[in-house]
Amino acid sequence: MKVTIITVTLNSAATLTTTMDSVRSQDYADIEHILVDGLSTDETVDVIRSYPHVARFISEPDTGLYDAINKGIRMATGDVIGILNSDDFFSSPHIVSQIADALTRRRVDAVFGDVAFVRPTNLEKIVRMYSSRKFHPRMLRGVWPLSNGLQDRRRL
Repeated sequence: MKVTIITVTLNSAATLTTTMDSVRSQDYADIEHILVDGLSTDETVDVIRSYPHVARFISEPDTGLYDAINKGIRMATGDVIGILNSDDFFSSPHIVSQIADALTRRRVDAVFGDVAFVRPTNLEKIVRMYSSRKFHPRMLRGVWPLSNGLQDRRRL
């Protein structure tokens, strides 16, 4: 199963290295990392170009976050698509493997995990946490943050 990770950027040079390192360090072999940049004016594009694992990259104007995400989805060739924001990171090198395993073994349509908020100055210190154990589908009507939400494209 090929997993596509889409990262959308705009002037994200300060945080993007952590995001990129977390994708590059995943132990899952079949990852397609796509970056969609909204014409950054800082060093974001230089950061992206310094990572050879990036499968596809564009830098062009867009009409906002969701337009950029949709551009990434159109470029994706994976069976599963995930969104990892340019100031977020996977907390372990096993996250994508665990997600792929859950999608394969449990035959589910989507997977999400806990959300841990950390300070930019101390990525180890969790300051707030949303546990996925408390999730119920009715929460989607409110403001429930989904994390590591990967969808199987074959079921869309």
